[in-house]
Amino acid sequence: MAEHTSSSITIEAAPADVMGVIADFARYPEWTGEVKEAEVLSTDAEGRAEQVRLVLDAGAIKDDHTLAYTWTGADEVSWTLVKSQMLRALDGTYLLAAAGDATEVTYRLTVDVKIPMLGMIKRKAEKVIIDRALAGLKKRVESGAAAQSEG
Repeated sequence: MAEHTSSSITIEAAPADVMGVIADFARYPEWTGEVKEAEVLSTDAEGRAEQVRLVLDAGAIKDDHTLAYTWTGADEVSWTLVKSQMLRALDGTYLLAAAGDATEVTYRLTVDVKIPMLGMIKRKAEKVIIDRALAGLKKRVESGAAAQSEG
């Protein structure tokens, strides 16, 4: 498997609140930056997304792709690429761990594009995607937007 990029952030909220925002794909365009559209194509027996179509604009990487999600308990979700115009692989994981009253969120990502791209540039793109996603997730959860959207 290709190398992956990983980063972590601490969010001042319970793991369930953080996972609630991660699982709310319809609202991704409101806080992720790179995701312009998100559409849940199928769900599992518990109502969690199994396949999601995302329109992504991350500067060097622009794509319309479908991801398959696997939920492991209440504190981990991973995804793999089903189909894409530009990507050969897009594998990632959010892993949540309670840290007192906060949650430590680790995001791992592997991106492989169909066009030739230097590994160094690819790692930089992964790092930008991860850092923006974690910062956006932290801001979204800590602002209470998730709780407001449910009510």
